[in-house]
Amino acid sequence: MTGKIFGILGLLVALCVFMTLATSSPWHDISTSSFLKTGNLQNLLNRTALYGILGVGVVFVIITSGIDLSIGSMVCFSGVLLAIFLHVDYRPLQSAPVVQVDRADGRIDLRGDLPGLSPGDRIRYSGGTRAPTAVLTVDRVDTSDGVVRVYVAESLKQDDVTGQVVRMVPIVDVERLDGAGGTEDGAADGAAGGVAGGRIVIGQAMDLGPRDQIKLVHPQSGLRTETIVRSEAADDRTAVFVRNDPGARVSAEWLAVPLKRHQRMSVPAALLSVLLIGCALGLLHGLLVTRARLQPFVVTLCGLLIYRGLARWLTDDNPAGFAEYTDTLCQLGSGRLIVWTDSAGQTFGIPYPFFILIAVGAVAAVFLNRTIWGRYLLALGRNEEAARFSGINTKNVTLAAWIICTGLAATGGILFALDSLSISPSSFGNFFELYAIAAAVLGGCSLRGGEGSIPGVIIGTAAMQVLNNLIVLLSIPAQLEGVIIGFVILLGVLSDELIRQVAARRRQKQAA
Repeated sequence: MTGKIFGILGLLVALCVFMTLATSSPWHDISTSSFLKTGNLQNLLNRTALYGILGVGVVFVIITSGIDLSIGSMVCFSGVLLAIFLHVDYRPLQSAPVVQVDRADGRIDLRGDLPGLSPGDRIRYSGGTRAPTAVLTVDRVDTSDGVVRVYVAESLKQDDVTGQVVRMVPIVDVERLDGAGGTEDGAADGAAGGVAGGRIVIGQAMDLGPRDQIKLVHPQSGLRTETIVRSEAADDRTAVFVRNDPGARVSAEWLAVPLKRHQRMSVPAALLSVLLIGCALGLLHGLLVTRARLQPFVVTLCGLLIYRGLARWLTDDNPAGFAEYTDTLCQLGSGRLIVWTDSAGQTFGIPYPFFILIAVGAVAAVFLNRTIWGRYLLALGRNEEAARFSGINTKNVTLAAWIICTGLAATGGILFALDSLSISPSSFGNFFELYAIAAAVLGGCSLRGGEGSIPGVIIGTAAMQVLNNLIVLLSIPAQLEGVIIGFVILLGVLSDELIRQVAARRRQKQAA
């Protein structure tokens, strides 16, 4: 195995030297090489880390002489689940659903109540699919028979039984803040921290906090939404500080709709849920392989179709994204630790996923080579029947391999999703399983089972990404990417077969 590792390491070094020279102009001036540009090297490290995590996971299944074709779909499914779990919506603080609309009487019947609603107040009626959104003035409110009936001064367009009514709050004052977080006359506002671009005072005390929103509406025209940095509530009014300058256009004629932020799950709960679901699906794969005696190829082929279909169904084939977390959680997948900055101001940093790969690789290597379970796994792959007769619980060992594989696929799915910011369920993760399998084969894993190396797989992943980089930098048609991956897998299997035959001949000669 050590010889295989050195062999793939030599291939990686040769590829890097070739790419350095091939992308230099003139070819001997490596300082002009586009391959050595900081942006390209950072991207290579990031892609190696992301695909490497998938490769480390599939090693455990390949060692058991299995195969996992569902990795790409698992990546997509995990990313979609994370987006769903972290979904954020903003709901009006004071709203009620519409039960009935009577156009003739100018009446809107509500399910529930809007506390304090009185004549002269303004409401925003969204009538669902048929009635347009309208800003209306309350004429009177009748609650005599237990049903809230709101009569408005304006004429309603048509009868409807859908939609909702939102109470709008008048704007008392709008003030622009300077860059230091204070007002234009220099009154410091330390709590704003130099972030807020303006202060909007609304005529009602409300419980609003950071990351909530305020929607500004003009009765005739105009609609804008601002994110709240902080708020200060008094007896009958609330001052909200927003990031952007409201501008001269926003005045007392405008109305406000405070929106409260609601998130389905906290970030730790969402991440843990995705990982647990991934491990549970790995357990299901393992049970189907060990208990139902199904072939891994069939099980994971079904998984490939099922997980992709579920991801598309859950999102209705629409993209899922993480716009709320661009500067926070998404940095886990796309951020980097700055190592140096040159005189021109260009920086080089190590992507955060690379550190995760190193940690995952170290734990996996220790598990595989330094624990009894790792030895059981290798023994099972070499000869399952012999391992069973020697007292190894081969079913539990196989289950552990499948759980590790899909757990790391879910981990990779989280990082891929955070790195890309947006997920298209129909294509996200397509053929990722081929990259993982190719890296494992190139890194010294035998598809017959019983042999595999974590360092070899990581180096093999790096070599695969350099090959992919070669296609981009040398302007080779992208359609040939699949050809290269196919040749890599074929050459890896052929070399494994040749090595096996040579080893068999040596054993026969020694036995003779």
